[in-house]
Amino acid sequence: MNYFKLVILGIVALVAAMGMNWGHDLAYKVHAFIIMAVAAGMFFWVLRRIDEPVPVPEVGYADGVIRAGVIATAFWGVIGFLVGTFIAFQLAFPELNFDWGQPFTNFGRLRPLHTSAVIFAFGGNALICTSFYVVQRTSAVRLFGGNLSWFVFWGYQLFIVLAATGYLLGATQSKEYAEPEWYTDIWLTIVWLAYLAVFFGTIVRRRERHIYVANWFYLSFIITVAMLHLVNNLSIPVSFWGSKSVQLFAGVQDAMTQWWYGHNAVGFFLTAGFLGMMYYFVPKQANRPIYSYKLSIIHFWSLIFLYIWAGPHHLHYTALPDWAATLGMVFSIVLWMPSWGGMINGLMTLQGAWDKLRTDPILRMFVISLGFYGMSTFEGPMMSIRAVNSLSHYTDWTIGHVHSGALGWNGMITFGALYFLTPKLWGREQMYSMPAINWHFWLATIGIVLYASSMWVTGIMEGLMWREVDDQGFLVNSFADTVAAKFPMYVVRGLGGVLYLSGGLIMVWNMWMTIRGAKPATTSLPAPPSPSNATPAE
Repeated sequence: MNYFKLVILGIVALVAAMGMNWGHDLAYKVHAFIIMAVAAGMFFWVLRRIDEPVPVPEVGYADGVIRAGVIATAFWGVIGFLVGTFIAFQLAFPELNFDWGQPFTNFGRLRPLHTSAVIFAFGGNALICTSFYVVQRTSAVRLFGGNLSWFVFWGYQLFIVLAATGYLLGATQSKEYAEPEWYTDIWLTIVWLAYLAVFFGTIVRRRERHIYVANWFYLSFIITVAMLHLVNNLSIPVSFWGSKSVQLFAGVQDAMTQWWYGHNAVGFFLTAGFLGMMYYFVPKQANRPIYSYKLSIIHFWSLIFLYIWAGPHHLHYTALPDWAATLGMVFSIVLWMPSWGGMINGLMTLQGAWDKLRTDPILRMFVISLGFYGMSTFEGPMMSIRAVNSLSHYTDWTIGHVHSGALGWNGMITFGALYFLTPKLWGREQMYSMPAINWHFWLATIGIVLYASSMWVTGIMEGLMWREVDDQGFLVNSFADTVAAKFPMYVVRGLGGVLYLSGGLIMVWNMWMTIRGAKPATTSLPAPPSPSNATPAE
């Protein structure tokens, strides 16, 4: 097997070296160099280990890759928050688009770097490491595939590096949440299928008869994201030696495919996956069972069926036929009900344990994340209504909606999960500083309120200014007038970002102090039930 790896790595390194020489653009050449360096490094690493004795198979849960995922999640989170805060101030103060940094540091290139860093790097690593933790604990088996889970982790980090450097160098498909070019998409497909194999293989080998509901949400997220990624990124490379590609779809068909992907990236990556996180970590932290397991099953199937239809509401008042946009609007409104069913199920899990909110800042983070989930899943269906959308679309109201969900729902529940996992994975009783978690909670919460409220105010103002006409029917305000009017709110938005980033830095310090000097904990698999000890069902 090692010889086969050497052949594959050698071929990859050789082709990448050819790409460095024959590449048509800078981004392709830089990526070819990165791939060559990684393949060459792996080649020598495998070569050095080729005559070493086969290591004894590890026992217990495979927590090493989860520890790496926890660290990667915190690292990429701070990077994403930092870039987001910087570009927020770029919008308020255009002078921050520095002449000496052009074109690499302008808003147009840093903005996709920010979105991909927070969604795919921060959120993606959080989903991968928590899903690996949850599926093992709820299935009572070690991860399937041996080192395949490590391939998923490192392969995903390589995807993040290729995507991020590509944005800075100008290689992009110009598709929202799907900017990476064709070869990066192919690599992500390989990594994602390996992720599916590890997760699904672990479920198949489970020793628990029942598949816990969190695993249903994780599995739906993995499968649906694979389908969305494959269809939306169908493209034909202009040349094998260049980053540029041509999309298979064009015009309104491309728009429809893009927002079928885009909204379901939100629906399955940022909602279903994180609901899997919620259904495990909230009951564990509260030390209470899920309020209604039946409701969790209804929540799952209704959410999965309805979400996939909602994408056309992004295309009101476009060339998309009215019936398609109306279909998306109707399904979006109906989607409000199962979304709130999940929120209520999570909050009611604290029944009998509400007093813990006074003393447990981690549980407080989980609860406020559910609150933001509920607010976002009410606001989203409301904004999908055509009459509301005519005011809100293309304005900063949409930005406020997205960030109240991303920072409040996805961010807060991820912070809570990291605080839950860190002491357990490194053998500590609790985090190094519980007061620091409290500081993080309040900084993040105030930051979100400043960010979202400023964008709500400026977005509604912007929409009203755009539609204002005089008694002759002419527009009263120019686009430049709206930009000038938004300046105070842009400054407030940037300050909110500073507070949120500060909370993230406190978390990283707290994690570092907890991990420093600690010996990674090893957790044994639970003993299989003995038939002699079994009791008959009543």
